Amino acid sequence: MAVLGCHRWTNNARRLLALSFVVMFCRMKPVYKKIWLIFARVTILSLITFLLGEVVLRVYDHFNPSFVFFNDSYNRFRGKPHADDWNFKLNSLGFKDKEFTEKKAKGYRIVALGDSFAFGVVPYQDNYLTLAESQLQKEHHEVDLLNMGIIGIGPKDYLSLLIREGLAFKPDLVLLSFFVGNDFSGARKHHFYDYSYVASLIHRVATVWHNYEGNIFYGNGEYCDDCPSMSADQYLNIAKSRSGMYVKGDGLFPRSLDNALFYLERVKNICKERGIDYVVAIIPDELQVNPELRREVRQKFYPNVKDDQWETTLPNRALASRLSRLGIDNLDLYDEFAAAGARQRLYKLQDTHWNVAGNRLAAAAAAKHLQKYLK
Repeated sequence: MAVLGCHRWTNNARRLLALSFVVMFCRMKPVYKKIWLIFARVTILSLITFLLGEVVLRVYDHFNPSFVFFNDSYNRFRGKPHADDWNFKLNSLGFKDKEFTEKKAKGYRIVALGDSFAFGVVPYQDNYLTLAESQLQKEHHEVDLLNMGIIGIGPKDYLSLLIREGLAFKPDLVLLSFFVGNDFSGARKHHFYDYSYVASLIHRVATVWHNYEGNIFYGNGEYCDDCPSMSADQYLNIAKSRSGMYVKGDGLFPRSLDNALFYLERVKNICKERGIDYVVAIIPDELQVNPELRREVRQKFYPNVKDDQWETTLPNRALASRLSRLGIDNLDLYDEFAAAGARQRLYKLQDTHWNVAGNRLAAAAAAKHLQKYLK
């Protein structure tokens, strides 16, 4: 009875409020009525336009995933099929590789997963996966390597990509490129505008209007190996944002390591169930192998951190150790890049990715490591 009485009181209150509004409106002066009606119409039309915009943008993004809108799918950064990429065109699936064909009867197939290091900022012929495939084919003609790298994805996406697409190509080995610089990072946090596609579009347009520096991919221009990709300050800030894991006692790294291993182990389990070999290539950040960059970051952002508090190889050692305990074969590229990095530049100028020399060094190391699976 109390609930029923409360319900009746609520209905009566609503009727009274509506009646009060009608009375107030009737007593308004004509000019105020006109203003109010205009305001009401504009508000209703704006609301309808907003809702229609949400529907249209969500339908569009469903069929044409875009980085403009928040999306947990790995498709958000997939390349546009047949898009220009320097002197090459992406294949029909949007990957930086030739068209994927049926596996040969006696062929040995490698499916390569990764982010922008697998996709690469260099032209197709200089990409480390392209070069590794060519080197392997010199002695093993039956080998083919499918580059399924997608810019901006991480461990969770590698697992999804393997399940949804990679397994269909019947791989004999999965090569997963793990970048120390950002593959330990978790999923991006939601901003308030992420919950609305219209608001996300407005935010992106406003951001691009002031900060546009080019497309995600590279078009059909001329590649420049010595040209900087961003300003020195921008690059230093990126390096700083990734450097906390090298300081002893960083509380975020252990959890980030566990999160990454959660997905890497599941890739292992899937491969094991199907008799697929599995290798994780651990890619160092430039901060680890470029003494000059490391010195600059430490002087500017960590002036009070002593040498014994800084561990440059901590992420690699921790990841390699845990992978080995899980029975996952891994190739840590740190030693080779640290040695070579003292003599030459291996990363594109003011860019987080390998230049041509870096890709060649990685390709040689990867091909050498993978040889044991082909004997």
